[in-house]
Amino acid sequence: MTLKLSVLDQSPIREGGSAAEALAETVELAQLAERLGYHRYWVAEHHNTESFAGSAPEIMVAKLAGETDRIRVGSGGVMMTHYAPLKVAETFRVLHALAPGRIDLGIGRAPGSDLRTMAALQPGPERYGPHVYPQQIQLVKDLLADASGEAPLGENHPFHGIRARPLGPGSPEMWLLGSGPDSAEVAAVTGHPFAYAHFIVGDGGTDGIGGVETLMHYRRRFAPSPACPAPHAMLGVAAIVAETDEEAERLSSSVRLWAVRVTKGQHTAFSSPETALSYDYSDAEKAAIAGREGRLFLGTAEKVRDQLTAKAEEYGAEELMVVTITYDHTARMQSYELLADAFGLSD
Repeated sequence: MTLKLSVLDQSPIREGGSAAEALAETVELAQLAERLGYHRYWVAEHHNTESFAGSAPEIMVAKLAGETDRIRVGSGGVMMTHYAPLKVAETFRVLHALAPGRIDLGIGRAPGSDLRTMAALQPGPERYGPHVYPQQIQLVKDLLADASGEAPLGENHPFHGIRARPLGPGSPEMWLLGSGPDSAEVAAVTGHPFAYAHFIVGDGGTDGIGGVETLMHYRRRFAPSPACPAPHAMLGVAAIVAETDEEAERLSSSVRLWAVRVTKGQHTAFSSPETALSYDYSDAEKAAIAGREGRLFLGTAEKVRDQLTAKAEEYGAEELMVVTITYDHTARMQSYELLADAFGLSD
């Protein structure tokens, strides 16, 4: 089986740069990814942060679909906590009508923000808690049902007769995102493909259950659906590829400093390697960096290709979605170019 390679873009903002530049770079990188042969291109959702510009992935998906021709584009993901299921379904139905057969709806449960910002995103005094996430997912799935079939909401359902419009043949491809067994369980029992966020939690997973075990649970509990008749797993991984191991290590210093600042509640823009390498890390900060080892794959294209291939085999993943963050946009573009060449995407 051929391993598919895709891109996750968080639209990172560099120190001294702007959010507008970050979004323009997202468009440029998506066009490059299409030329290089990547399978899909997802954009993330983050709120109230100086680190990332993408607070409205649905708008960026529309922009990217209009600026590309073939590559699948989607959300990685829509943070369901903030939204009504019907609105999400309608938004992605419109996107599907604009770019039929190319739209992915990736949905996550995490807020993508701090708790105060999460509260500000709510439309009223009542909040969607994590406990309603499975019901939200099922409702989005039902509302997105292909127009060629009967409306799936039965006569006793309070929303009977409601369909996400505009109706049309086919539907967006719906994925569930997560890093632990609870998210994997929802993906399994609702019959959706599952994307495991290795770049966030590494092999350790959450709730004391490792990543490999999480995907085993997903496959064991999977209930086939018309849109996804068999379990399908994707691994979200972080990687930086350069001409030499030393250069990849240098480029990664920006991400390491950013990660240390995040542990202090400082969601800052990404510093240059020069700034990051001159930073005087405390022992506690060095320990924090060491604790993140294994989440970022670094080095030459051949080295990273072999590491990612082995990781995909370990997890049984059919697809890798690669997130690369560097201070310099040219270096980020080159990283994806080198990786695509190593995997033979354009062959």
